[in-house]
Amino acid sequence: MHVANTGDATYAPRTGQPIFTGEVHGAGLVDDTMSKETRLMLVKFMPGARTKWHTHTFEQALIIVEGKGMVASEADGERVVEPGDVVVFGNGEKHWHGATNHTHMAHIAVNMASGRSDVLEPVEKIQTPGV
Repeated sequence: MHVANTGDATYAPRTGQPIFTGEVHGAGLVDDTMSKETRLMLVKFMPGARTKWHTHTFEQALIIVEGKGMVASEADGERVVEPGDVVVFGNGEKHWHGATNHTHMAHIAVNMASGRSDVLEPVEKIQTPGV
């Protein structure tokens, strides 16, 4: 058994990684020393920061834990998310997630170790007014 506490997380800059735009910090909660298949990463997006459009070869779950953010899929459009919201993207579903233009957001990303992520184009414009 492994118990991770988000309060004990040590953040490292993720800014500059190909999948992100803007200021992003991450902290590993579950890595390969704790689980063969499951990976959990606590990711904090500063205002205006987000992922680029991307897909995964696995289902990805996001648990929103702080702030106010945005999630979007090509098929379903954009949605505002807040703490307590849980989002699941299907295998191969084109999507992005991150902060609004005016607020930060943090989520726990639940990923599979054996999968792959393909980074696509940047998000050109948020369609939802006022965020």
